[in-house]
Amino acid sequence: TQLLGAAPQAGAAAPGKRRKLSAQGLANIRAGALKRWGKLKGASGAGEPVLKPKRRMSAAGKRRLVASMKARWAAVKKAGKTSLS
Repeated sequence: TQLLGAAPQAGAAAPGKRRKLSAQGLANIRAGALKRWGKLKGASGAGEPVLKPKRRMSAAGKRRLVASMKARWAAVKKAGKTSLS
């Protein structure tokens, strides 16, 4: 944009220059990382990780999905196509 005579955008850093991060900003990033790792590794930081249990699908839910996919594929095949798109 500089070559075309346009003014530089506000807030845009000059090429080749790095932006400084304040001490408070860096502390916030570190605190967030520690909090995330604490959740993963448990409160003490040792032992088994605390993970959410796997989500299971009910038999009725699976039947509904199978029925809808069979209907979808039947419509695709009836239209003479070989793919869903």
